[in-house]
Amino acid sequence: MKLTPIEGKKLIKILSFIGYFPVRQKGSHVILEHRESKKITIVPLRSKDVGVGLISTILKQVELSREDYFKFLQEI
Repeated sequence: MKLTPIEGKKLIKILSFIGYFPVRQKGSHVILEHRESKKITIVPLRSKDVGVGLISTILKQVELSREDYFKFLQEI
């Protein structure tokens, strides 16, 4: 399947399925941390959707496969 832009809130919800939770927010950016590995990623919460390039980068950072991403996307 092809990646498409989504809302930042939806992306945060998908990341919560794999153990990420918000630790703080600075402006329109939410900083998420993994419960066990303490890895950090940042998701923007602005009026526009999160673009395909940024989604791809975040998926690589959190080591989430596209298949799992689309599976979680259908669940929300």
